[in-house]
Amino acid sequence: MDLSQLTFEQLKELVQGMVDDRLRELLGDPDLGRALGADLQARLKESLLSRERLSGEEVAERLGLRW
Repeated sequence: MDLSQLTFEQLKELVQGMVDDRLRELLGDPDLGRALGADLQARLKESLLSRERLSGEEVAERLGLRW
């Protein structure tokens, strides 16, 4: 690819794509694609069967976080 032949819009799209890719590398989920362990799978299934639900505010309060 000869960069000097790109239009401004093509160059802009190329740079945006490169920045997006790099940000995904830096900020992405490091566990994406990894298998869950049996213990965690069991805990998740148990949680999904539970009727108890917490709002984001309740979770933050329990953890001492501020939004």
